[in-house]
Amino acid sequence: MTPSRRVAPPDFDRRTLLKAGLLSAVGLAMPLPAWARFAPAGASEKALSFYNTHTGEQVKKTVFWADGKFVPDALTNLNVLLRDHRTGQVEEIDPDLFLLVHRIRQRLDTKEPIHVISGYRSPASNRKLRQTSNGVAKHSLHMDGKAIDLRIPGRDLALLRKTALSMKTGGVGYYPDSDFVHVDTGRVRFW
Repeated sequence: MTPSRRVAPPDFDRRTLLKAGLLSAVGLAMPLPAWARFAPAGASEKALSFYNTHTGEQVKKTVFWADGKFVPDALTNLNVLLRDHRTGQVEEIDPDLFLLVHRIRQRLDTKEPIHVISGYRSPASNRKLRQTSNGVAKHSLHMDGKAIDLRIPGRDLALLRKTALSMKTGGVGYYPDSDFVHVDTGRVRFW
């Protein structure tokens, strides 16, 4: 039998304990990461299916969130699908937007693919659209990858709007004549 070694306790002084307490308090007081506003509790995987109405491309059941974090390859594929179909320009889409759309889809209890009317929009495309339509914002969040215009087959457009509004997260625009709802991760507002 070997004699036991006595291990000295860590050398904590009053200053070290105060620093640790202060850092803990600051950590608790900090706002949640942005994605935490949108991330639903529960499921370890979150997936979406999209159909781009302009290109005919689709992404079937892409897991974009797994084990508490975003899946980079899936986000890359979704960024390509939501590219500016006029110019082909691909930009990063705000991952919070995917979480928001996922929550909307869950509330509507559907597995149907989300029909994308507009995802990312380049400044050049936005300018062109503004010349032909009065419903296009000069500083559209589409140009920041924070907005999507969508519809869901088999779900009433007014119900989609109502569901998006109930999230109280970002902007919601209702365009029944053009058959889509706009959702974004900007400030809460509706039109």
